[in-house]
Amino acid sequence: MGNIKLNQKLKRVEIQRFELDNEIVFNYFDNLPAAERDEKLIRAIYIGVLALMEDRISSFLSKTSNELGTELESLKMIFDMKKELFYKSTIKGSLAEDEIADYLNEYFKSKKINDRATLTGNAAGTLPRNKTGDIVCRVNGNEDLKITIECKFDKSIKLGDIEDKDIFTRRSDTAWSQLIEADANRNSRVSLIVFDISLVDNSILRFSENVGYIPNIGFIAIIDSQRGDYGNLIIAYMLARDIALNAKTLEIDKEILSIIITRIIKDVEEIKSIKSLVDRNIETNNEILKQIEKSILMMEFNQKYLSQFLETGTLTKKDLLDFYMGEEIKDKFKMIEKEIASLDSK
Repeated sequence: MGNIKLNQKLKRVEIQRFELDNEIVFNYFDNLPAAERDEKLIRAIYIGVLALMEDRISSFLSKTSNELGTELESLKMIFDMKKELFYKSTIKGSLAEDEIADYLNEYFKSKKINDRATLTGNAAGTLPRNKTGDIVCRVNGNEDLKITIECKFDKSIKLGDIEDKDIFTRRSDTAWSQLIEADANRNSRVSLIVFDISLVDNSILRFSENVGYIPNIGFIAIIDSQRGDYGNLIIAYMLARDIALNAKTLEIDKEILSIIITRIIKDVEEIKSIKSLVDRNIETNNEILKQIEKSILMMEFNQKYLSQFLETGTLTKKDLLDFYMGEEIKDKFKMIEKEIASLDSK
């Protein structure tokens, strides 16, 4: 009996017993921290399957088997696979910018939002000979109401928190510097930087794995272009849009705004986590639906207070108490809970 079993119900590959006697593979995993090995193994299998699907390994071996030794052949194969599957893919360079701009414009069209995402190309901005800011979105077509998006699919870009910055070291681009520079160069109200999950530094992921907000600086969005998942981009953009539309007439208290946005982002991350549970275990759908409905109610509740704050610039002590207690959503959830419970009898 083979080691691999396919669970058709859960769409899952299950490996019963697995050992591999390969010096190159052993040395690679031996140099990784123990906590990262499981993730890297899954990623290695995924990359290998993609390569096999395109028949690139067999094609490569047929050309090199008579010319290279085993070790050199393996090293060249690894290099070519990475080059094929990552560094030549559409998540790099201008092609990534095109995809993001097209995705945003399709979203605007589907939601009947009168915004427009435009690629800046090689055009310099207000800073001399500076091209930072790959995409400019004009909110409601207003030239004076812009959101700038910088695309950085580069693992060398770190978070760059100002508290950790040493001004005497050699200058290097960071998420902070790119957000500030893009904002200044394109004269926008809010800036947003986009990273791809396959090419992002750990310092960014430690700050946020989905959507992050740096008060008075801008938003960070982590997308997964290989899976076509741009949901975090839309979340970050719509939050930035709310700020851009209201910042003109408000003096925003960054502490209160940060509290509200942080809670909204936390709720978004909870929803994404719950969705993963749905994919893994269909038998728990009813309980998960309850959690999703709770999170949706919380997001709508949070958005109400965020919109009120952005519109008026203030929140009363009573508002903050109501926001903290969240009493008004309890009755709404009771009705939804009954509807979900009734699914069991159908």
